[in-house]
Amino acid sequence: MTPRDASGSPNNRWSDLDRPPLNGTALRRALVRQGGLWQQVDVVQRTGSTNSDLVARAAEEELGEGAVLVAEEQTAARGRLDRQWTAPPRSGLFFSVLLRPTEVPVARWGWLPLLTGVAVATGLSRVAGVDTALKWPNDLLVTVGEEERKAGGILAERAGDGVVIGVGLNVSLRADELPVPQAGSLTLAGAANTDRDPLLRGVLRSLEDWYGRWRSAEGDPVASGLQETYAAGCATLGRVVRAELPGDRSLVGEAVAVDGDGRLVLATGAGVQEPVGAGDIVHLRPA
Repeated sequence: MTPRDASGSPNNRWSDLDRPPLNGTALRRALVRQGGLWQQVDVVQRTGSTNSDLVARAAEEELGEGAVLVAEEQTAARGRLDRQWTAPPRSGLFFSVLLRPTEVPVARWGWLPLLTGVAVATGLSRVAGVDTALKWPNDLLVTVGEEERKAGGILAERAGDGVVIGVGLNVSLRADELPVPQAGSLTLAGAANTDRDPLLRGVLRSLEDWYGRWRSAEGDPVASGLQETYAAGCATLGRVVRAELPGDRSLVGEAVAVDGDGRLVLATGAGVQEPVGAGDIVHLRPA
């Protein structure tokens, strides 16, 4: 459903009064501070992909760590494996951040999408009063009725000596707007707060906190508390899953752990524990 104004034109800035625009000035005032992580917060009305834009800007400009790009609408948003993802204007949080964890060994950068998932879940719990579970490696799940549904996702991309991390989260999406029946939103999950300004502030503050802990520990997932916290909130652990692996291979087993490298460890029927570093995960049976 595309919102229209009184003249019938789509995407008018105030066409859906239940979805007011973000206040870029207020966000900058709340988030940008001396010595803090977030140094630049830009809000645009419409773009193809905030991740693509920030990756390009990081290559072309001397863009420092802590740049945040937020879009009210994305027309070419991408998930993992270049899957397309769309949502009505102002119906969610669509943003990307630039991080440069130069003091952390590159081998540990694979934890950044998992760290972002923990930060988003923590921020949403505090501000929206909704439980968000994590599906390895990058999905955000909410419960609608008694059904587990995907409400968002995370995409990390290298950008020179840094990483751009994008987050897409359905906030006010209504049942008739869902792209697929398995999708969800904070509204459908009964969130106590769906005002996107405080939600975005809460998520970015949580991300700053978790990133600071991880960076101070030189990326050590144990010392920073990240590995334990991720495992506690991961809906994949304890389930029988199918991992769709590169090369058209698949592996079925029980997800028993997330190892020190952020990989999902599957216990197969052959009694072997196999780590999975990349691939699509299908939950076959509830925990």
